[in-house]
Amino acid sequence: MRSLLFVPADSAKKLAKAADSGADALILDLEDSVAPDRKVEARRIAADFIARRREGGPKLFVRINGLRSGVAEGDLLAIMPARPDAIMLPKAVGGRDVMRLSAKLNLHEARLERPEGSTRVVAIVTESAAGVLEAGTFAHAGPRLLGMAWGAEDLSADLGARDTRDASGSYSDPFRLARSMTLLGAAAAGVAAIDTVYIDFHDEPGLKAESLAAERDGFSAKMAIHPQQIPVINAAFTPSAEAIEEARRIVAAFAQSPGAGVLSIGGRMVDRPHLLRAERTLSRAPIPAPGTVNVRASETE
Repeated sequence: MRSLLFVPADSAKKLAKAADSGADALILDLEDSVAPDRKVEARRIAADFIARRREGGPKLFVRINGLRSGVAEGDLLAIMPARPDAIMLPKAVGGRDVMRLSAKLNLHEARLERPEGSTRVVAIVTESAAGVLEAGTFAHAGPRLLGMAWGAEDLSADLGARDTRDASGSYSDPFRLARSMTLLGAAAAGVAAIDTVYIDFHDEPGLKAESLAAERDGFSAKMAIHPQQIPVINAAFTPSAEAIEEARRIVAAFAQSPGAGVLSIGGRMVDRPHLLRAERTLSRAPIPAPGTVNVRASETE
C-alpha cells in the first residue's frame, strides 16, 4: 500500500470517482469532511459503497469519529456489517485507544460471525500533544494495528500554533517532531508508517518532493486529499527496477542461508537489517516477488 485517498463518505459521486483514481486504499471519511447533520446519511452511503465493492479494487477503510466524540459507536454499528478492510481511528492517544477500539470490534465481529481480528486498524496518532507523547505505546496495541499515520492540522489547534510550516515552507519543529515520533512509533510497533496529506493539491512539485522525502526516511505510504495526487504518490513509493532486483537478490541469498547473520552479495556485506529493508521494498513492488518473507510492516498490501 502506497497511497490512501480521503473521500467524503456522504458523496456517492465522489466515492465512485475515487474508486478509479489508482489509490491503493480509499479512506471513506465520516469525521472531518462530513457535517453533523450529514453523519447518518454518510454512514448509509459508505456502507452501501463497501458492500458493492469491485473485485480487484482499492482497499476500503473507514475513518470513524473519535472515541471521545460520542458518535463512534453509531459509526461502527452502521459500517461493520458491510465488512470494511480497516477502521481508521482519529485522535488516537496511545495504544490504549487502539485496544479500546479493538474491544468494540471484537463484539461487532462476534455478532456478525466474522473471524476475530479480521478488521484492521490504522491510527492517526499526532492530533494532540498527548497523542504525540504516547507514540511509543502503540507497540503494545495488539495485532489489529496495521499502520500509524500523522497529521498536523488538529495538532496545530491543540498547540495553539498559527501555522504548521515556517517561512521556507518546511514543517516547524513541533510538527517535525510529530512526524518523527510517528515514524519511530511505527517502527517500534512493526507496522506501516503513513505520511500526512499535502494540502495544496495543485502543487505537484511540492507533493513530489515531500513524497520522495517521506519514502527516503522510511514511510511506506502517504495520504491524499485529491485524486490527481495519486499518480505522484504512487510513483514516489514504487521502488525502481534496480531496487527491486537488488532486494530480490538479498531475499534469495538469505533464503538459501537461513541461519546466516551476514552474507556477501556482489562484493558487499549485507546483514539482517538489509534483509528487512529488502522485504519492505518488495512489498511495494508492482508485481509481488516470489519468495518474499512477510513482515508486519508489509501487511498493508
